[in-house]
Amino acid sequence: MDSDITSSDIRTCFFGDSLVNGARDPECLGWTGRACADARRRGYDVTYCNLGVRGETSADITARWRAEASRRLLVRNRYIKPGVVFSFGVNDTGVIGGGRRVSLEDSIANIARILGEAKGVFPMIMVGPLPIADTGRHSEIQTLSKQFESTCELLSVPYLDLFGELVRSRAWMDEVSAVDGAHPSAVGYAEVANLVLNWSAWDALEGSPLVR
Repeated sequence: MDSDITSSDIRTCFFGDSLVNGARDPECLGWTGRACADARRRGYDVTYCNLGVRGETSADITARWRAEASRRLLVRNRYIKPGVVFSFGVNDTGVIGGGRRVSLEDSIANIARILGEAKGVFPMIMVGPLPIADTGRHSEIQTLSKQFESTCELLSVPYLDLFGELVRSRAWMDEVSAVDGAHPSAVGYAEVANLVLNWSAWDALEGSPLVR
């Protein structure tokens, strides 16, 4: 029921792929669930909407995010804020049928469209794509992350580039390699959550006011 909505009611939608979904986490939390659990422990009344879908690319998320966010954040003709967290891109660099799933140019166009549509409607932040065990794709993922960062900077959207941090992390890389090559277990997801929790833009998103 929405009759008890107050200014402390925080509703956060996370859009992305399996790394947002928390795939392979034995605790079924991922980094997004851990971040929201921390917010609740600190007194925030969080409604947590995990909208990560395994295998999705930036093109898939471009097609669905606005309708799904509106269903969850629009209440009695007004939006509850915050907000929206985006994190995706690794699947764009995957190869199917001999070609990249989403070209670099299309990936950049997709993120620009998503952020352009969201700007002024929802407060938002973005967490960059994360490294996987396949080192042959690291250069492409890192390039994509830098391009996403540049697009976010142009649109004044806070961006957290975690690729460099995690590719140097023994805990992250060892878990990803041991699990399935793409996803960590609980320790790896906890490491991402801690990096997000120590990011000032996450605290700012949690503290965004209710829009009347």
